[in-house]
Amino acid sequence: MITIINYGSGNISAIGNIYERLKIPFKVAETPKEVIGAQKILLPGVGAFDETIEMLDKSGFRSVLDHEVLKNKVPVLGICVGMQILAKSSEEGTLPGLGWINGVVKKIDKTLIHEKPKIPHLGWNSVELVKNNLLFDEIDVKEGFYFLHSYYFECVEDSDILTKTYYGKNFASSVKNNNIYGVQFHPEKSHHNGVKLLQNFANLNA
Repeated sequence: MITIINYGSGNISAIGNIYERLKIPFKVAETPKEVIGAQKILLPGVGAFDETIEMLDKSGFRSVLDHEVLKNKVPVLGICVGMQILAKSSEEGTLPGLGWINGVVKKIDKTLIHEKPKIPHLGWNSVELVKNNLLFDEIDVKEGFYFLHSYYFECVEDSDILTKTYYGKNFASSVKNNNIYGVQFHPEKSHHNGVKLLQNFANLNA
């Protein structure tokens, strides 16, 4: 069972439609109590860092997520800003992130980009596997995924990087630390690659 967190941010219906087509059981958690005992957690996100953290705090989800993810080791997947809030902080705002993965979120340096629009990083881009993981099983890495972001996740530990993507320079397009996963791209907008990745997450053991 996939538990999709509805704290007011993210393409929840699009993700739910994919799992419905795959016949993979899921539920949308509207309250923190519905997260308790989750088998897998999906943390979507669209928008700004501070706004997302504030919504997570006000909704009451933050403490229960800390307990399920950090203590009970429930696998979690953060998407786009849902990945960025896994960091300790962001140049986009002033509030502390969840701090589940050691890193900071930085603004894309537009001086490194030679084609317009320079920011945001918008559209399809390939990914380079840094290390093998079942999350990317049967994924066409050259075709890659759909991106829409102006900030990127900079890991303190290289061992937390799953894939890299080039946009002016290489950045971490997906991360993993133990049971915690994050992807900068939008699988729900990435056609068969995105569908396969969401299916792979549902099938992960940890």
